[in-house]
Amino acid sequence: MIDENIEIVDIASSDEDFELLKNDLALINEGINKLKDEILLSGEFDKNNCYIEIHSGAGGTESNDWANMIKRMYLRYFTKADYKFEIVSEQPGEEVGIKGVTINVKAINAFGFLKGETGVHRLVRISPFDSNKRRHTSFASVLVTPEIDTTVNINIKDEDLRIDVYRSSGAGGQSVNTSDSAVRITHLPTNIVVTCQNERSQIKNKEKAMEILKSKLYILEKETVDKKLNELKGAVMDVNFGSQIRNYVMCPYSMVKDLRTLEETSDVQGVLDGNIERFLESYLRS
Repeated sequence: MIDENIEIVDIASSDEDFELLKNDLALINEGINKLKDEILLSGEFDKNNCYIEIHSGAGGTESNDWANMIKRMYLRYFTKADYKFEIVSEQPGEEVGIKGVTINVKAINAFGFLKGETGVHRLVRISPFDSNKRRHTSFASVLVTPEIDTTVNINIKDEDLRIDVYRSSGAGGQSVNTSDSAVRITHLPTNIVVTCQNERSQIKNKEKAMEILKSKLYILEKETVDKKLNELKGAVMDVNFGSQIRNYVMCPYSMVKDLRTLEETSDVQGVLDGNIERFLESYLRS
């Protein structure tokens, strides 16, 4: 497309030619921006599916309704972006809205694109539940975590093992064979050592020791994954004043503003209808 437009520039002679160039340039810029986003999605879990948890803050009816509005905003965005999603659990509010909901989002780079939504979201509006039509402030928290395959495949390389055979200790006779049948396996990268001498043969002892080693490595791997998940979640959020990442103001003026990237728009209703791409992209590029 770029080569073709260079040729058009050389021979362009009318407003129609330049209008074609303008349209193609917009498409080229859009493609470049998408490529930039792909490059930025290089985190360990960025390509994974994810879970989005939404929880209402203090305030009962107001916050429950706000949490439900955020849920609607995301579901509309997922539909527009052609993301598959499933509501895993939901707790309704006593009167309106929801206290909490967990949504499983399935799409390439789902976690990478949505991870910036983690934080406290603040709404300012004239409350539809206040007969005096006063302005209210509501809070809700959003937490985005990657979906990780919990079936950890333990692949043990032969070169990572040191296997020692030694004489079993015990009563001998029918209970334990006193030949050199006991096995000690050392996993060199982790320095985990397992031994087995209860079986009657060296082969059986080795098989049992390998089972124990795999179990230990599985636990170690799971602890590592859990630690990474906790790091991604960060500190427990205080769902209150001063802790928000984004403000949604409907009164006395209209504005949605991200306090981290300073991205903003006056189209509050458009954002609540799922048009959140500008905020996702600005967070990735910030």
